[in-house]
Amino acid sequence: MLIIEPVRLIMIGSVGFLSALIGTGLLVRYLAHRHVFDLPNDRSSHSKPTPRGGGIAVIVAITIVWGVGFITSDETLGHDLPILLAALLLATLGFIDDLRDLPALPRLLAQVCAVGIGIWAISAEGGLFSSMLPVPIDLAMTGFIWLWFVNIFNFMDGIDGLTGVEMVSIGIGLSGLSAIGIASAEVLPHAVAITAVALGFLVWNWDPAKIFMGDVGSVPIGFLIAWMLITAANGSGANIETTIIVLLLPAYYLADASITLGCRLVRRENVFKGHRQHFYQKAVIRGLSHKTVCLVVLLTNMFLVAMTWFMTPSHTFVALTVSVLIIATLLAWMAGKHPGATSNLKAE
Repeated sequence: MLIIEPVRLIMIGSVGFLSALIGTGLLVRYLAHRHVFDLPNDRSSHSKPTPRGGGIAVIVAITIVWGVGFITSDETLGHDLPILLAALLLATLGFIDDLRDLPALPRLLAQVCAVGIGIWAISAEGGLFSSMLPVPIDLAMTGFIWLWFVNIFNFMDGIDGLTGVEMVSIGIGLSGLSAIGIASAEVLPHAVAITAVALGFLVWNWDPAKIFMGDVGSVPIGFLIAWMLITAANGSGANIETTIIVLLLPAYYLADASITLGCRLVRRENVFKGHRQHFYQKAVIRGLSHKTVCLVVLLTNMFLVAMTWFMTPSHTFVALTVSVLIIATLLAWMAGKHPGATSNLKAE
């Protein structure tokens, strides 16, 4: 059933939003009834037991909306099917981890398998550096970045609304880049879907959150968004400028997680052990509300989105420089002292 593109995108967005909104609402009651709670501990940013596993509704909603996207177009599933199956594999293991706290090794092996499937699926088009490097090196580097990005989304899912805000920001950014022809047109319906699903989930996850996403959602969502970024970077006329523009969208997440990990490695800390050293966590510890942190991150992300939309390829490195300065300012603000602030332990 072929439907004209604007109507198709509206259908995808509507189904994605409603599926996530209704599904998450049902999960709030079900998980609470089953006593599937995230219990506060010394590393938590919340102070009371809260249902965990809202990512189930997010992944189900994405699966539904991908089906809607497929049946309303004349396209074949192509490599979308193995990507979705790999994400469902990660979601399954993530839910087990939410219930039983699996060791790091089986989680890492599952992520490596999923990324391997992803690399196989995109091998014909190439990875992030297809215009610059030989195919084997390009795919190897893309696979490493993909694996890191999956973990970034897991690491950064620590306060109310932050993951949803990042999903919305990247989804809006990719939708615009695809619409104006900088990114691959293939990514547009997926970007609309991610944005809509995130908005539906945020109704329940906004500060104060009634449910947390959990590994069942954050890990596969990180996997899917990484795939979307790679696909976007491989649009027509893909080059280093396109790759830089696309990678500016998740730049805050990349900076916060990477700098935090680097500092922990320098201090010879166990990087597999939970902690509260991310910049956004420091901001909450020092008294800023989850809502305030998320709104400032959203504002920063929208600036990054605007940079990618309106800067011409010849100004890419200017955009990169300005974006680095903006993100550095954000991180400094998060890590700085806030007069009169007290520790704020409320949410995810």
